[in-house]
Amino acid sequence: MADIQQLKKVCSQIRRDIVRMVHGAKSGHPGGSLGCTEYFVALYGELMTYNTKFDMNGRGEDLFFLSNGHISPVWYSTLARFGFFSVSELATFRKLNSRLQGHPATAEHLDGVRIASGSLGQGLSVAIGAAQVKKLNGDDRFVYVLMGDGEQQEGQVWEAAMYAAHHKVDNLIATVDVNGQQIDGAVANIMSLGDLGAKYRAFGWEVIESNGNDLEELISALRKAQSLAKKGKPVMNLMKTNMGHGVDFMMGSHHWHGIAPNDKELEQALAQLEETIGDY
Repeated sequence: MADIQQLKKVCSQIRRDIVRMVHGAKSGHPGGSLGCTEYFVALYGELMTYNTKFDMNGRGEDLFFLSNGHISPVWYSTLARFGFFSVSELATFRKLNSRLQGHPATAEHLDGVRIASGSLGQGLSVAIGAAQVKKLNGDDRFVYVLMGDGEQQEGQVWEAAMYAAHHKVDNLIATVDVNGQQIDGAVANIMSLGDLGAKYRAFGWEVIESNGNDLEELISALRKAQSLAKKGKPVMNLMKTNMGHGVDFMMGSHHWHGIAPNDKELEQALAQLEETIGDY
């Protein structure tokens, strides 16, 4: 296992990157990005096998797909901090001609990004296809995908969920970021998801629950997900997080789903987040 204290330092630095990137662009989605930081660090720092000399096919590698592409700041920072491209490029987030657009895209040929995403509901379908290709190729690596909880209101998600179970796509580990918030308010008020775990179990999935803001617990949960995989069923990780985690005035509020901090708010946020590796 990687040094957990070092990974926690990476989490702190990525959170600093997120608020600085969104502030610099004067637009973006800090809330969900901050809430999912441990998940990305767990994947890229501990769980996944990958090559930073990026190849679109990813044979012999674990693959990751981001369905809720609006939380691109956390993914971009993670990719940079784990060696896919220069950390200095984070300063170009959402700038004209940047490879780091508001939603990830393949036209920019950014290492680590295999699909354009952000049209919600599509990522699970793509991940299922990639997982089936790995099976056809005799590739025993995993495919991971992250979705939002508000995204579960999309019908395509449930068609994909049926398909994955029916076709026994058991090299797939999906995660839903259960932060209870979407752009218009609380998920429960916009359109309640009910018992999400019961729904996925009824669709034929293995289901686990995890604390997405406790790095050690999350790594253990994802290890459990790996142990449940490849036994005939896809695996769903319902990951409870706090939107805006790490910045007190952003935490738990849909208000920070998609707005940038002003100068004073950036200063307040950075005062709560330790610079551990070095700012870009």
